[in-house]
Amino acid sequence: MITLREASQKYLELRRNLGFQLRGSRSALRSFVVFAERESASSITADLALRWAKEPADAQPATWASRLRMVRRFAIWLKSADPRTEVPPLGLLPHRYRRQRPYIYSDAEINRLIQAASELPSARGLKGCTYSTIFGLLSVTGMRVNEALSLDRGDVDLVEGIIRIRRTKFGKSRLAPVHESTRQSLTAYTRKRDKAVRGPAQAAFFLSERGTRVTEWAVRYNFAKVSRKIGLRPPGRSHGHGPRLHDMRHRFAARTLVDWYRAGIDVERELPKLATYLGHVHVNDTYWYIEAVPELLALATQRLESRREVKP
Repeated sequence: MITLREASQKYLELRRNLGFQLRGSRSALRSFVVFAERESASSITADLALRWAKEPADAQPATWASRLRMVRRFAIWLKSADPRTEVPPLGLLPHRYRRQRPYIYSDAEINRLIQAASELPSARGLKGCTYSTIFGLLSVTGMRVNEALSLDRGDVDLVEGIIRIRRTKFGKSRLAPVHESTRQSLTAYTRKRDKAVRGPAQAAFFLSERGTRVTEWAVRYNFAKVSRKIGLRPPGRSHGHGPRLHDMRHRFAARTLVDWYRAGIDVERELPKLATYLGHVHVNDTYWYIEAVPELLALATQRLESRREVKP
């Protein structure tokens, strides 16, 4: 009889061949297999899956439900080869996903984050420059973290000030023009990068001091580190809770909308442009900010009331 470890390897290989990127499911499934081996379980049961899904006791219910769904998909596939397999029933961990209210960084907080990142110590002096530039780019473009880290040198036009974002969440490429100050900052980074790392192993735009592409794990770790340093997150050994790196994207979207409302721009007409710039598949994802940010909701209400007043 095939073991869970062997079955998981075959399952992941199948999904990879079908085009799935397996960003989180690979490590999660391996974790489940290790848990099952520790429990001396040779097959999947609903109880086993449920206990593993809820193993991080301090995790959010959404995380538990996501972990259980991952095991359930694996169990459905495995049952055809191993009839002992129990498929966890639907609704075992019911949870309706609710988007977390965004944290809107102030200009001062962004400046402090970038300054603290620039002071990160390193052997070649590149680390601080790399992370401060990444954090700055995220704050002024609203790019997703993995989009910024996936940039290659050819994707960044430092003459025209245009970034080509290819490896997106939904597989659709887009062009993102940037402000002149951003173009200058990116140009300054490339000079320091090329001086610190000669003959890099990869064509990545953002490099570690080893000459390899900066990983998302490293970015999130160093973001948490500087967030603790400037007081955005509580001190301690763990990453802690507080404003997230993804909130940089929320800040960009919210600030853009606020500026449009204050300038008297027709936000409804311009919203599809912002949705395209952010890489949203549906404009409804961009409308969400109006409800999620109190200041935006107030401005939208004021705009609606003023339109009603001018009607004959």
